[in-house]
Formats: sequence, C-alpha cells, structure tokens
Amino acid sequence: MKRLDRTVALLRVVLVVAFLALLAAQTLIVPGTLAYQAAESPEDAYLRWPLLVFLVLELLCAQVVIVCTWRLLTMVKDDVIFSETSLVWVDTIVGAIAAAWLLLAVAFGYFAFTADDPGTPVLLLLLLIGVTVLGLLVVVMRALLRQATALRADMEAVI
Repeated sequence: MKRLDRTVALLRVVLVVAFLALLAAQTLIVPGTLAYQAAESPEDAYLRWPLLVFLVLELLCAQVVIVCTWRLLTMVKDDVIFSETSLVWVDTIVGAIAAAWLLLAVAFGYFAFTADDPGTPVLLLLLLIGVTVLGLLVVVMRALLRQATALRADMEAVI
C-alpha cells in the first residue's frame, strides 16, 4: 500500500505541474503568440480570435481531465474507487475528450480545405487520431471499472 501512496503522490505532483502549465498556456502563451502572429502576418490576422477560442477550449478540456483524474486518485487512495460515484468522474472525462475531439474535427475540416500546405491538416489529423485512441481507451477502462464495481458489490453482498 505504501507503494501505491507514493505513486498517487507522484502522479498528483505531475497533475499539478500539468494543470499550471495549461493555465499559463491559456492565459499567457497562446494569447501572446497569436497576437504576435497577427502582427507579423496581417493576412492571417482574421484567424487570431477563432484560434484563441479553439485553443483555450482545447486546453480547458485537458484541465477537466486533470481535475477528474485528481478526484479519481482520491477515491483510489480512500479505497472507494469501485463505486457508482467514480463512474460520474469517468463519464466527465469521456465528455471532455469527446468535446476536444469535436473541436479538433471541426478544425481539421476547416484547415483540410483551406490550408496551402499539408502540414497543418496532417498535424490535426494525427491529433485527431490520438484523441480518438485516448477516448476509446477511456471508454474501455470505464467498462472495466463498471464490471469491477458490480463484482465488488456482489462480493460484499455475499460477505
């Protein structure tokens, strides 16, 4: 159990660092970079605000996943992970991944038909595939959690 506590603590440190990095990107890096790009390339300045909204929403989806993961880690530490409550947090993760996927799909659709070079559409396609795999993996893990929760409830009923 001590090893699990250390692993949970280490993962929490990583989650805090990731959350703060995403927050810095949302509030400082992305707006500053897009303002700089708009000034440097006035012909593409019309993309500044749509890209800002898109990127901030994508980063927000990642932050939602981090918060839900934190809560699930607390449930693991308290040994209550096999409960219906944990499924709510996993469902929220699935929803955040689905929202991120939808935003990426819209961006891919736009840039696939308007980009001059294939770099941006290919990058968005790779991200779309990665988010698809992640989302499907979480759905499978959710099904496993549901089965384990049912088995634990059956075992507690027997005992």
